[in-house]
Amino acid sequence: MEKDDFFIKRIRELANLSYQRDIVTFSDFLNLNEQNLVKSQAAHLPGIVMESFGGYDQAERQMIAFHPDALAFSWEYPICCLKIEPKAVKFSEALSHRDYLGTILGLGVERSVIGDILVQEHAAWVFCQEKIADFIEENLCRVKHTTVLVSRVWDPEEFPELRFAPVSGTCSSVRLDALISIAFQSSRSSMVQFIEGGQVFVNGKLITSNGYEPKEGDIISVRGKGRFLFEKVSGKTKKGRTGVCLLKYV
Repeated sequence: MEKDDFFIKRIRELANLSYQRDIVTFSDFLNLNEQNLVKSQAAHLPGIVMESFGGYDQAERQMIAFHPDALAFSWEYPICCLKIEPKAVKFSEALSHRDYLGTILGLGVERSVIGDILVQEHAAWVFCQEKIADFIEENLCRVKHTTVLVSRVWDPEEFPELRFAPVSGTCSSVRLDALISIAFQSSRSSMVQFIEGGQVFVNGKLITSNGYEPKEGDIISVRGKGRFLFEKVSGKTKKGRTGVCLLKYV
């Protein structure tokens, strides 16, 4: 609880600074739980607009921008994208999100200045705060045993397209616990602890009810497991169960 109180105090300080000086202030990259805490403070911050962005559409980790509601100048998020790729693909390893993140944190970089890391074959795109980009670019030269090159990506069109794996299944009713069990191929009972433990978010909003009914198009995130898009209801089976189609982020 003390940790949350300290975090909320910091958020209010950023909002007050923005209001008093008529400037834009930014939080660090926040996880879904932290973003939810910030949104809960909106009613206590009159005259301040809060916006969020993580460097690309549908980013999970995002920075919050605070600015007066009558701000008269344009601004941009201090977010940079770095591409990490092997110097010699022929001799490279298969590297995971954990490998890239672990190596970056091993440089002494704090997790709060790093956003999402999008991993695809032989490359990773790391979203980070501008203030740390030069340091990473200059000091990151190896991930595990693979020698890598780090470069900035300026054009958003060069960001990788999000990839999905289709998952389908049936359930007696379209409830949150049922969809999560299908997405992660686990029993409904084993998913209850994630929901009741405050680890499940629908479109960035914390949901703690097992019986919550998501809508088609909702993005569901489970901390420690991953996230997926509830694409559609596919119909009814002969036994009256509901078929659903999901798209799991990979």
